[in-house]
Amino acid sequence: MSYNAYLWFKFIHYAAFISWMAVLFYQPRLFVYHIENKDNADFVRVVKKMERMLFNSIGWVAFVFTIFSATMMFLFKTDLIKVGYFHIKLTCALVLIIYHFTLFYYLKQLQNDRCKRSGRFFRILNEIPTIIMLIIIYAMINMQYGG
Repeated sequence: MSYNAYLWFKFIHYAAFISWMAVLFYQPRLFVYHIENKDNADFVRVVKKMERMLFNSIGWVAFVFTIFSATMMFLFKTDLIKVGYFHIKLTCALVLIIYHFTLFYYLKQLQNDRCKRSGRFFRILNEIPTIIMLIIIYAMINMQYGG
């Protein structure tokens, strides 16, 4: 793969990752609205559609493009496996992947009116991607460049 191709995969990775993070930030917020307004049938019908559309139309696409582009970038620079910050990024990526599938699990529960979790639970869950994002940024800046 040429360096130019690598840069295109990096561009795709950044764009997809930002889109994926937007979903990971906003999806739990929709779950809070859903849970805390479950007695309002009209509102729940609308928020259910928003939950599905966000996760299925943006979430899965951004997830796939993020993982694909990251894989392609790694195949271009396999020596990254020897660098400490890269292990932190991989660990964080694994946590975000688990988080993604956790949101999918709760989406299915909410869509079928079977979720027993509280709005407070989803508010706390909503902090996970922020913490992971900050760890990734710290690793990239302070560990990669010694800043």
